[in-house]
Amino acid sequence: MAAERTWLAWWRTALAASAGALAVGRFAPELLDVAAWPYVVLGCGYASLAVGLLIVGAQRQRELEHALRTGGHVPLRFRTVGLFTVGGVALAVMTVVLVIAQT
Repeated sequence: MAAERTWLAWWRTALAASAGALAVGRFAPELLDVAAWPYVVLGCGYASLAVGLLIVGAQRQRELEHALRTGGHVPLRFRTVGLFTVGGVALAVMTVVLVIAQT
């Protein structure tokens, strides 16, 4: 069940990023009464993060399932961790900068 739990964790994170995309891209401009396009672009960034999480999560689940059947070990590559970390930090910083700039 470890592979299924891992897959569900990737899905939960992707759903949170999707909710963030909707909140930033659709609701924030209305709530802040500002131009929509920067928030739509930022929302697309969060949506791209969600897509990436779903794709990598599915691949990770397949790798873990194979490792469980063969008795192997498949660590998560640092390149993947680094990519999502840099992307997440960039989105968070851009969100903060955009919200501060609009107040």
